[in-house]
Amino acid sequence: MVVAERKPIEEILDMIKEFDKVLLTGCKGCVTVCNAGGEKEVGILASALKIARKKEGREIEIDEITLERQCDPEYIDQLEDPISKNNYDAVLSMACSVGPQYIAKRFDTVLVYPMLNTSFIGGSLEHGVWAEFCQACGSCAIHNFGGLCPIARCAKSLMNGPCGGSSGGKCEISPETDCVWHLIYERMSRLGQLDKLGNVVMFKDWTTSRDGGPRKIVREDLKQ
Repeated sequence: MVVAERKPIEEILDMIKEFDKVLLTGCKGCVTVCNAGGEKEVGILASALKIARKKEGREIEIDEITLERQCDPEYIDQLEDPISKNNYDAVLSMACSVGPQYIAKRFDTVLVYPMLNTSFIGGSLEHGVWAEFCQACGSCAIHNFGGLCPIARCAKSLMNGPCGGSSGGKCEISPETDCVWHLIYERMSRLGQLDKLGNVVMFKDWTTSRDGGPRKIVREDLKQ
């Protein structure tokens, strides 16, 4: 899932300092799972902003709505009614950065502001803790490494073994960070496939990654 976290309240207050009426939009997708932008978080932020502005002696009107997703045009269309009927100073998006961009594209005369910082593609380690597992490079090769990704989980994205900085199964960048190559070795050993680590993995083709510009996937069988 896409993992994000809310921007600091001070930054948000500075963003909206000129506004008196805004629409705060949440998303029931990834950011709900990571407790950053779901319906509950929309309510919490709205309350925090109202309290902060009241302390300043200047109240703010905030309408709230949480969409099924903000990365799908059909759900963005649901904002048509509230935006057309209300004279909002701006729309605030509590989604990954795709959300505010989709809203901005759909409503090209409306100011749109991101309330979250999009962090990475990852998963949950425990309640309240998420970690990065994928960099969306567009050419997955984890089958060569026991199902683990050295691109995302190695600080140097090394493809042919650990660097000289790993020690005791930990990365040199932090004693709390596992060396993914240590994990790869241990897993391949358990699988009886250590011999595969002797194969030299060729340099990665990065043309499928972000380096080639914005990417697009077209499924002709799904197009209408």
